[in-house]
Amino acid sequence: MKATITSIELKGPLKFFALSSMALNIIRQLKSEKHLDFKKKGFWTTHYTMTLWENEKDLQDFARSGAHLDAMKRSKEIAKEIRTITIDAEKLPSWGEAIKLLDGGKGYKF
Repeated sequence: MKATITSIELKGPLKFFALSSMALNIIRQLKSEKHLDFKKKGFWTTHYTMTLWENEKDLQDFARSGAHLDAMKRSKEIAKEIRTITIDAEKLPSWGEAIKLLDGGKGYKF
C-alpha cells in the first residue's frame, strides 16, 4: 500500500478561503475514488493531508485527474510552498511522524 503525505503553506491567511473551496472539491472527488483512508488537519496558513491507497496506480489516477489536478494547476496562486512524500505503509502514520517524513519529501516553492 502507498501513503501520500502533503503539506501546504499558504501565502497568507486570506488564501484559506481559496484553499477551502479547492479542498471541498477534492474531498468530493476522493469520496468516489478507491482510497483506503484519509486525514486532514491545519491551522492558519499551514495545512496537511494524508491518504492511503491500495497501490500506486490508484494514487496516480486520483492525483492526475478531476478536482485534484485542477488544484495542482492553481496551487501557485495560493501557496508559498507545498511538500509531499509517498511511502510504503500499511496504515497512515501519526501526525508527528508524518510531519517528520515531509522533511525528506519533494518541496515546491512558489
